[in-house]
Amino acid sequence: MSWWILHVDMDQFIAAVEIRRRPELRGLPVVVGGSGDPTQPRQVVATASYEAREFGVHSGMPVRAAYKKCPQAVFLPSDPATYEAASTEVMDTLRSFPVVVEVWGWDECFVGAETDDPEQLAAELRAAVEARTTLTCSVGIGDNKTRAKLATTFAKQARSHAGSFEHASTDAPVGIYRLTGDNWRQVMDHRPVRELWGIGSRMERNLNELGFVTVADLAAADVETLQKRFGPKMGAWYAALGRGLGDTEVSDVPREPVSRSKEETFPEDLVERADVEAELRRIAEEVTREVVADGRRIQRVWVKVRFISFYTPIKSRKLPEVTQDPEVIASTALALLDKFELRRPIRLLGVRVEFAVPPDSAGPSRDARHPGV
Repeated sequence: MSWWILHVDMDQFIAAVEIRRRPELRGLPVVVGGSGDPTQPRQVVATASYEAREFGVHSGMPVRAAYKKCPQAVFLPSDPATYEAASTEVMDTLRSFPVVVEVWGWDECFVGAETDDPEQLAAELRAAVEARTTLTCSVGIGDNKTRAKLATTFAKQARSHAGSFEHASTDAPVGIYRLTGDNWRQVMDHRPVRELWGIGSRMERNLNELGFVTVADLAAADVETLQKRFGPKMGAWYAALGRGLGDTEVSDVPREPVSRSKEETFPEDLVERADVEAELRRIAEEVTREVVADGRRIQRVWVKVRFISFYTPIKSRKLPEVTQDPEVIASTALALLDKFELRRPIRLLGVRVEFAVPPDSAGPSRDARHPGV
């Protein structure tokens, strides 16, 4: 049997969980985010049902904007505890199979398995999740994580890719798709680099400036050219990404958090320097107390500032020595604030702290991971 990577991605997860507990909402446009009151400012859509997406509503947009696009939608407050519980149901269902499950979030995970028929396994996983939770998922199949992750995108477009979705649902954009080294070039070569996992709009522009417009362009790129522009590590990574190369290792060992952050969008923009400093100090002290309560120490501090234009620069500083002192973190955050040009009102402030690694920490052992291929 061969080693396969499956990427399981829940469909409209948060909206689906809300519809599960309120079945009368099925078929209606549903928008989840913030307090659920679309008249309140500074709230963001967490997710939208497929019906709401048809009106142009999508995650990350302001709730007020969603209301303008689809005033007839049902707006609901976010309920993280309920989504966490539903996610646990899904992951426990997947773990009931002889596979390795690596959780990446509430609504997605990688599954590693030895099988001669990955499509059949994918179909069984989907059926079990739906039977036990009433929630649906799409499954991408690959010979590494990069290809499995991208395959899920095509799985969600089931009916528009004939011949690859024999297990797909007929009433929702869910399904199963396989993307491997055998069909990578046929499927991906002509596509813009933006469709690759991890390539955003800014990086797309950078790659386009170098003449890399399609995936085929990036696959044929000179590695040294990429490294000169993006550095040794990232340059090599982008070159590999264009060829669909990626990690084949799946671990069920929970990933240790390496940092913690806290940010706040203010009901009214901050204009006065004194107000900005007061809010930044408060946020820095709060996140430090949370970290100290978990017994962790801090070695680096980041500060994020979002202006009313949505321009969001980030500055960081490594501490001269690790600490648990809230005053040190607050003072460092305020010192970093001096690096920003505060010429416009501020809508959001954030502080992230990076944890110091204990000297005796070596991470999870190799025995706890599947070696892959």
